[in-house]
Amino acid sequence: MTQDFAEKMNAVMLENMKREKAEKVLKYKILNEYAVKGQTVLVGSSLMEYFPVNELQQSLDKRHILYNRGISGYVTSELLNSMEECIFELEPSKLFINIGTNDISSADGEYRLDKLIGNYDEILTRIGTRLPECKVYIMAYYPVNAKADFNGIDQATREGMFSTRTNAAILEANAAVEQLAGKHGYEFINVNEGLMDAEGNLKAEFSTDGIHMLANGYAVVLNNLKQYL
Repeated sequence: MTQDFAEKMNAVMLENMKREKAEKVLKYKILNEYAVKGQTVLVGSSLMEYFPVNELQQSLDKRHILYNRGISGYVTSELLNSMEECIFELEPSKLFINIGTNDISSADGEYRLDKLIGNYDEILTRIGTRLPECKVYIMAYYPVNAKADFNGIDQATREGMFSTRTNAAILEANAAVEQLAGKHGYEFINVNEGLMDAEGNLKAEFSTDGIHMLANGYAVVLNNLKQYL
């Protein structure tokens, strides 16, 4: 494969991802017309979109109305541009946020924590202005597993996936986001209890690629969240 062809394929892939994100925002905008206002909303990137919370909550003693507005591939700047559709139109009474891991997984390898926190700060500022009575919960970023041998992931792909998205970077970002939550008077929730192995990696049985989780991993997260629902 020539470099020129690879660049063209990458450009096509990025354009397709951009279109898919826009389609999801439109889908959410239409769904919001039928949603019950004042309920609980979950917002973020793929780690939120793939959270099967409505299925998993059937194991809880109490049922909740939960709207998942996660969008795969989202970074903080994209959420800033779609807060109407993903948050404000639903007028939530409770809001759970997990956004920023794709900022850490910088495609250009130039991840900057200060840029992530700056965007996150603006997100929380807008929420505080528009939804002053909403209970906002900032979720910790999940750990990753760059060591386990997941089928179908070659070494080159693995190196790209985890070049900046390391557990050390995640721990640093979690500390900064926790401080940011306190600045805005919101609660930071460390949802990672039970997700990690002895070395601090995401348990291999919870994932297919070391980043995204299966339902058994999300069941652990829901158990850590249920007291806040």
